[in-house]
Amino acid sequence: MPSTPEAPGAADGPSRVTVAVADEEALAALAVRLATALPRPAFIALHGDLGAGKTTFTKMLAAAAGIDATEVVSPTFGLIHEHAGPAIRVLHADMYRLVDAGDLAELGWHDAVARATWTLVEWPERIAAALPADRLDIAIGIDSPTARSLTFTARGPRHATVIDFLRRGVAPTSAVR
Repeated sequence: MPSTPEAPGAADGPSRVTVAVADEEALAALAVRLATALPRPAFIALHGDLGAGKTTFTKMLAAAAGIDATEVVSPTFGLIHEHAGPAIRVLHADMYRLVDAGDLAELGWHDAVARATWTLVEWPERIAAALPADRLDIAIGIDSPTARSLTFTARGPRHATVIDFLRRGVAPTSAVR
């Protein structure tokens, strides 16, 4: 899933970078690095097929923020899970079972997002009309049983700094394209 990096804030499109990780250890290292660069608050839309690793990535990002990763499970049935760490509150949502953004009010969505430091949403296309314009989209592609390619796309200036940060270097077991 190669991508052509664009300059942050480029007039012709969003800022984008793709990072290839060989395994979960490399993904965890990437999550630690990303945790240091995310704005507060941050909104992350996670795209990918079933089994791509959206929940695994969320677990690793939460762990990087000091949250017990064993408490982070797929919110497929609960739809929204909140996790509090020492300095970060993570909202993890799975919108797969929703019809559209009109269902969000019943979930207490707006209050939950307002409480969160970081919001991570799986299947964001289900609530496309409710996604903030300024967010970080992460598309996770399956390269092999263990390897993944994560394409980070900044939508708006608050998240564009993340792309710059990722371009400056990643863990030794990862590669930027």
